[in-house]
Order: sequence, then structure tokens, then C-alpha cells
Amino acid sequence: TDLASIQFRMLNRGKGPAVWAPRSQCDRALYRKAVRNLVESKRGVTLVEGTVRRLLFASGDARVTGVETMSGVRLYAHSVVITTGTFLHGRIHIGMDSQVSGGRAGEEATTHLAEQIASVGITSARFKTGTPPRIDGTTVDRSVLVRQESELEDFHYEWSAFWEPARRREAVPHQARTSRILRPLEQVPCWITYAGASTKEIVATHLKESAMYGGAIGARGPRYCPSIEDKILRFPDAERHQVFLEPEGLDTSEMYVNGLSTSLPAAVQLQMLRSVPGLGNVEMTRPGYAIEYDYYPPTQLFPWLEVRAIAGLFFAGQINGTTGYEEAGAQGVVAGLNAALRATAREPVTLGRETSYIGVLVDDLVARGVDEPYRLFTSRSEFRLTVRQDNALRRLSGAGLALGLYDDDERRAIARRVTDVDRVQHLAHETQARADQVDAQLVAAGTAPLAHTVRVAELAKRQGVSLGALFTSTGVTEELSRDALVTVELELKYAGYFVKERYRADRLRRMGEYALPHDAPYELMRTLSMESRQKLAALKPLSLAQAASVPGVSPADLQNLILEIERSRP
Repeated sequence: TDLASIQFRMLNRGKGPAVWAPRSQCDRALYRKAVRNLVESKRGVTLVEGTVRRLLFASGDARVTGVETMSGVRLYAHSVVITTGTFLHGRIHIGMDSQVSGGRAGEEATTHLAEQIASVGITSARFKTGTPPRIDGTTVDRSVLVRQESELEDFHYEWSAFWEPARRREAVPHQARTSRILRPLEQVPCWITYAGASTKEIVATHLKESAMYGGAIGARGPRYCPSIEDKILRFPDAERHQVFLEPEGLDTSEMYVNGLSTSLPAAVQLQMLRSVPGLGNVEMTRPGYAIEYDYYPPTQLFPWLEVRAIAGLFFAGQINGTTGYEEAGAQGVVAGLNAALRATAREPVTLGRETSYIGVLVDDLVARGVDEPYRLFTSRSEFRLTVRQDNALRRLSGAGLALGLYDDDERRAIARRVTDVDRVQHLAHETQARADQVDAQLVAAGTAPLAHTVRVAELAKRQGVSLGALFTSTGVTEELSRDALVTVELELKYAGYFVKERYRADRLRRMGEYALPHDAPYELMRTLSMESRQKLAALKPLSLAQAASVPGVSPADLQNLILEIERSRP
């Protein structure tokens, strides 16, 4: 992302900082190139291109030993990670009459592998998703659109600050240290328009021609990324629906029409597009489509994303019933780390709900399962005040350090970030503020002036009072990290909430440390409710925390579960 970002924005800034979310629009071609270059630059990595026909298994043992490609090449491995996206038995729909096998437009579906996985007893199901049409940006009338600029400079692209040592060095050759080149790319705007009454009328008139509503597709789609057909039916009173025109890259005029995902016939899609303000004379370069595909209910996985029934086999991404790039990337981190750990005979790593959104995502998948394509939202976390984007490095770098994932520059960057936060916290608690220094600022923020000298840390708790401005007013001339100021200010303002949230997080962590036997006889535990017995027997949680997240398992059931487990121990 650092090497391909052409627009950056911080989402949800109209809400509290607990739900701020950085979003980057990437140049698709540069992103693909950056990924390949990064992978090729890693020692010990070999890239082999081909289509996998089947998995290889140990004779008489439920253990994967590698893969075989369509050309007959066999690649042996201790671990295999499958990240097939929408390719397993994928079927593309454009209208009612155009149906083709495919995992993505122009690319064949995967059938042999899907059939083999089904044959070894792993349960599968079907989901659908969709994509919007692409358009020629040179045919767009931007004069009637709302321009949305990049905020890269406003935020200094702070997640790249992890690589700060590289900024102070002369840029090295691309092949030598790809991950260190952080020269920002040209930033481009996105554009906002709306699908209004005329668009709604076109969609409603042709609704029966849509693959999703004409009966060609029976699978469930994502509730939170609805097609334009879904929007028209589910929100009939909405006067208009927002549409974002997003550039595909710096070397192309093609634009992605975010907000108009559809499976209408191509001719109707063009008519629909031309009903949108600014798109009256637009040319469509690629139609949108819906796609059905196989996924495997993720309750069949361990919390480290290994298939319970087959040792060494890992699933990540849409194959687990999720939708969205972020969700796929998060699972790739977990499955990739743990596949490597298994291959080197080390214990798996899991991230709890209290540590990260990755932990929430994985726990939701393996403990609760999915009945529609899963998207991760801040509202799914009980700990969203403490798993903010500004403190991600401090929260999660400990896991990376323990695994030996960082080089010397990275370890120094982590240490510097921790030191910066500690320094700002120290200054906030040690610096005294007098009335003559800060009263003007306090009154401007709508809060009471000082009656006596107060520490800056206390004043920063007041709504609308800036920690950075307080330091300036009280004569602190030391140059302080912007990231550290943001983190410490939030910690001070929400201190009372953090105490409660971290108490709950500690409690969940302790529950996570209470292991449950994988073969616990839940059906025989008469002190548990019938619903709990059935659900626990089906899901086979590995810890008390996992059991607690299963819908229908009450606090009383958890207490009784502990008693049952302790009673059964030898």
C-alpha cells in the first residue's frame, strides 16, 4: 500500500477517534507490481505459477503433504494455505442470459480442487458477491461532481512512519530494498455523485432482468455491500444513493463506480450509468457482474485458521465466508504465520478479541460462523476504544518481536515509537499550567478558566482542549511526535472508559488461557442447557473465551462448564 497509494483519507472523522479508520486508494497495477517485488526480494521464497488441480495427502493420515498442478508438477510441503477467493466453482452472471464459469472476469473458475475438498468431507456452501461497472474517466463531466481530495499531507501518511529511518536515507535501488522506498506517489482526487430518481426508475423497471432478482442466483450476498438492486428494494424511501468514482491508477483513465454494484444486463447498466449526474455521456469499459462461489463454513477451522480435519491445511479469505480486501488480508496474516509455524514445528499463534480487530474477525468466524458474507466493522468489537488505529504498532509489535519478524531498522522504529509515547505521557503529567498561560485557550474551547495551577494531563481531559496546544502554551519547546501526541491525548481524554474496557479485556484474556479439551463430552454435561450442549458439541471451542462467544451460551453455563471440566480432570 505504501508503494501504490494514490489517495488517502481518514474515514469516520465526524465520529469519535475510536472508530477512525485509514483508507488508501491504490493504483491497481502498481499494487500488483509492489507485491510481486516485495515477495521476490525475500530470501528463501520461490514463486511457481500454475493452477492447482488437487491436494496431496499422507497415506492413511489426515495430513496434507503438498499440491499437484494441472500440468502434473508436484510441490511438497508441510503446510498449504488455500486463498481461492471467488474461484471455487465460481459462476459469473450479467443479466439473466449471460452466465459463464469464472472466478473473476476473464479468468477461469477452479473446479478440480473444489471437488476434491468436498470429497474429503469438508462441508461447503454458496455465497454471492458483485462488482460495479468500470467507466472511461475521460467521458465523465467533472464540473457537476463533488471533488474529494487526498488527505495524505494532512496525516503525513502515518503508518509509513514505521519506516522513518528510510526517510532520512537516500532512496536505495528498487531491487535492493523495495520496502524502504516511501517517496509518495502523485495524489489524485475521487469524485462523488448520486444515483437519484431516474436511476431508481431504470433499475426498478428492469429488476426482473437482474441475475440476483430474476431467479438465476439463489445464494446469499453481503448485507453491508448491497447491489444497486438491493438498495432500491431495501430503501425505497431513500431519495438518492451516493456513488464514488475512483481512479483505477495513474496510467489509465478507467474509473471504478463504487456504489453501483449490479448484475443487470450490460445494455441496462449503460442506461443506468448515463442517468447519474456527470455520467450523461459516459462510456462503459467493463460491465458489472454478480458471482456465485463455494466457501467452507469457518467453524471447521481452528482459531489459527487450520482445518480441524486435515493437519497442515489452512484457509484464508473468501473461502472462509468473508468479503472485502481487509478481511482477506487479515486472514492471510494469521494463516500465513501459522502455516510457517507448523512447518517449523512451533506452536500456533492466535490474536484475541481484546488485542485487535484481526482477533475479532477470526474469533467471529471460527466460534460463531457465518450466514452471509462477513464484513468486519468497529461495532463488532467490545474493545474498540483500546484497539484504535493510532496504537496498532504498540499493541501488536510484541507478537512480531516474539516471532522474530523485524529487522534492525524495524526494531529501532518500534522502540522509538514506544519511547515517544512514554515521553509525551511524562511531559503531560509533569508540566504545570498557569491561568495566564492557558485561560484563553480554555475559554475558546468552552470550558472553565483555571482557579489554580493544574497539570497539563488534567487539562487535556477536557473536551475540545488540545494537548499539543497546551504544551505550546506552557512553554514546552521540545519537538514531539505527532502520532505520540494523538495517542496520549486519547488515552487522557478517555481514561475512565479505558479502565473499564481493559478490565473486561483482562478478564477475557484469562478466559482465553483456560483451555478446554478438544474432545470434551458436552452432550453428557447435564448442568448445561440443552442449547449450550448442542452448540458446544458442534463447535468444539478450545478455550473458555471461545465458549463464551458462542451465541446461546449463558454466564451460568460457563460457570457450570468450568465445574464439569474440573470434575472430569484425573
